[in-house]
Amino acid sequence: MSSIDTAGAVLRIDLEALAENYRIIQRQVAPATVAGVIKANGYGLGAEHVAATLMDAGCRHFFVALLGEAVALKPALRDGVSLFVLNGLQPGAEGDCAAIDAIPVLNSLDQIVRWARQARTLGRRLPAVLQVDSGMSRLGLSPEEVATLVAEPERLDGIDLKLLMSHLACADDPDAAFNDEQRENFEALARHFPDVPRALDNSGGAFLKRGHFDLVRAGIALYGGAPQGSPNPMRAVVALEARITQLRNVPAGAGVGYGLTHGCDRPTQIATIPVGYADGWPRHLSNVGSAFIKDIRAPIIGRVSMDSITLDVTDVPDILLYPGAPVELLGPHQTIDAVADDAGTIAYEILTQLGQRYCRVVDAAAVPHKRSITA
Repeated sequence: MSSIDTAGAVLRIDLEALAENYRIIQRQVAPATVAGVIKANGYGLGAEHVAATLMDAGCRHFFVALLGEAVALKPALRDGVSLFVLNGLQPGAEGDCAAIDAIPVLNSLDQIVRWARQARTLGRRLPAVLQVDSGMSRLGLSPEEVATLVAEPERLDGIDLKLLMSHLACADDPDAAFNDEQRENFEALARHFPDVPRALDNSGGAFLKRGHFDLVRAGIALYGGAPQGSPNPMRAVVALEARITQLRNVPAGAGVGYGLTHGCDRPTQIATIPVGYADGWPRHLSNVGSAFIKDIRAPIIGRVSMDSITLDVTDVPDILLYPGAPVELLGPHQTIDAVADDAGTIAYEILTQLGQRYCRVVDAAAVPHKRSITA
């Protein structure tokens, strides 16, 4: 992993902010319980760091997307902590899942058949989550498949249902009428499983003004992303700071970058920083996005290259401009949501694409037995 002196930029991960975000969500949804979604390597920030911090904050339930993620994470979890696999299991993976005591989310009748078969093979009941499709048309049993399951309850023989869940499609928009429709659909399907705890809400759902069933799956909000647009109640977890590699002055009319897609309309001072799309900084920010030097916005001019970005720093005082000078890409002036808006995408994509060439500094100051480390 790169060190501070050799990397093009430093990515700081604030685990104290992560823990506080968990507590914010827990207060918001009480008496429901909050589970941490730490798929995609903890949204790109390091699943083990994230899990340890959340366990210290009281979290006892975690979701990943894939069984491979569960296998990698399981040794880092403490006794009594549940680990769920959102996408369910590929055929033939049931034994591996049972061996590590992970809990699959069963999304189809076929997955139910295979997990029940694994229970019979082992001669014991196996825990599982049942997901129903309440309208998102992605994962989960359709209403027709639920009807089949109700008519043939023996399909669940050997399966210990720990949770019934579904997933909201529009929770980031609190005014979306479909939020209420999905809740009604979910409640109708849940009536067939009266004694099973329920989970519907994600990060956005946690801030809908209603009850939250038994378990809330918190994802992007844990990591500082806005659960429902502005204002954002969450604390920023990541900061990204690059350093100036080179400064140059060009005359009016000069072109900048590949394809010369930017033409300077005045004499321009340009700062080049060593971050590009190979580091997860979107090419869609070409001629659109920006960075900050102190409190001054420095627009991206020209295309984002694989390893570099050019900034217009003409309006930045000279005292702030020198090789090695700090440049904020994520921080108090520019959030992951703001960068996502400029790039025409979502904060999830910005966060999970942050590259491995950064020097990653993990601030574990909130955890008494840990200290800041460079990962």
